[in-house]
Amino acid sequence: MDMLVKLYALPDSRPAYDRLLKAGVVMRRALAPEKHKVTAWVRKAFSEAWASEAEVAFSRQPVSCFIAVQQKKIVGFACHDATCPNFFGPTGVDPKAQKNGIGEALLFACLEDMRQQGFGYAIIGGVGPADFYSKAVGAVAIEGSEPGIYRGLL
Repeated sequence: MDMLVKLYALPDSRPAYDRLLKAGVVMRRALAPEKHKVTAWVRKAFSEAWASEAEVAFSRQPVSCFIAVQQKKIVGFACHDATCPNFFGPTGVDPKAQKNGIGEALLFACLEDMRQQGFGYAIIGGVGPADFYSKAVGAVAIEGSEPGIYRGLL
């Protein structure tokens, strides 16, 4: 299922960012020379398909992939405008680093970036943890959206 987020009504992201700082995690937009490292990490940690989407995010200007780094190691990533314009995802956090608020901060970074580009709404495609997105940013299900844009995916 897909979900819809009102970008003009996002909650305050400062608590999410503060939580990362306390955990010693730096979150930022990925840089072009890091493409090979980021996509290799995504491929190994998640899937070839997500690595393909991350590669597309690196082709955007500015790059539409954000990363979370702890002790010089990637622990999470999030992209937007990869499979379709105005779509958030893919996103993932190393299972050992979960519960530190990394996923929420990466979500905010992407959605705020989309809002700054002038979008009023964002679509979260092929949602896994729907409760997480509802609580974090007030996302609501888009009725009849399954399998959505991924219909017929090879």
